[in-house]
Amino acid sequence: MFTLIVLALLNGVCIGLSRAINGRLALDRGAFHASLCNHIVGFLFLSLLLVATGSVNGATFGQAPWGAYLGGVIGALFVALNSYVLPRLGTLRAALLIISGQMLAGVVIDRLRDSGDTISAQILGVGLILLGVYVARMEKSLLKLMLEPIQRRS
Repeated sequence: MFTLIVLALLNGVCIGLSRAINGRLALDRGAFHASLCNHIVGFLFLSLLLVATGSVNGATFGQAPWGAYLGGVIGALFVALNSYVLPRLGTLRAALLIISGQMLAGVVIDRLRDSGDTISAQILGVGLILLGVYVARMEKSLLKLMLEPIQRRS
């Protein structure tokens, strides 16, 4: 279990770094171009990895239900949307809002699958994250108000 927790945390770090890098590229080239570059490089990396490990088996491609392939479309849209909003909202605010959206989707998916978890605890978690976004925004405004008199003196 510890290994899975460490891998999940590492995945979060990778997502944060990827968001920042793609957001920067999107400022220069646009969100869809950044997403395209992300997916082409990712495709090449995974292709080389599969070839290197001898895991390439083209016979199994297309064997999953058609809906299973929508993940690629959703993933490309995620990268494009993220590349657009991150440089405009900032890394922290964008990450918190994206995580909130993921949690809301998780609540809905769990409800549809009749999960035994209580929905009130899940909604509370989403609420706390949104409160964090508000506090982070408010903190920036308060800091600006506090620094304004100091800046006037200079």
